[in-house]
Amino acid sequence: MTTVRGGNPYASPSVSWETLGDRGSMTNSSTPLLKGTLDVLVLKALSWGPMHGFEIVTWLEQRSNGSVDVDDGALYYALHRMEERGLIESEWRLTENNRKARYYRMRAPGRAHLRTEGASLERYARALAEILALRAS
Repeated sequence: MTTVRGGNPYASPSVSWETLGDRGSMTNSSTPLLKGTLDVLVLKALSWGPMHGFEIVTWLEQRSNGSVDVDDGALYYALHRMEERGLIESEWRLTENNRKARYYRMRAPGRAHLRTEGASLERYARALAEILALRAS
């Protein structure tokens, strides 16, 4: 598998894609993330409570039935960026396996960002679904 890095302006750098198929069309094992959606998805995961990075990835993969594949590097870059912006905060804690991990928790600005950006993303997804459902006569 290769990782799309900046070539597609609509794809997040966290998307894994299989190589081109024999007919030249791109086949993917996971749904490509539109640019800017990773932060919203991470905030949605954190709305359920504090999580460390592996828990966030697992939560997203389970809720999408394996369709969303988040690259670890992209995730930690997003977490660092959101922490700098004050949307989340973190602290070191022990996991259930007694390993030290950084746990991330959403802050009030993160909840507000999730509400506004999440609603905007939902409207956009509905509009795309309506357009794609149209049948030519």
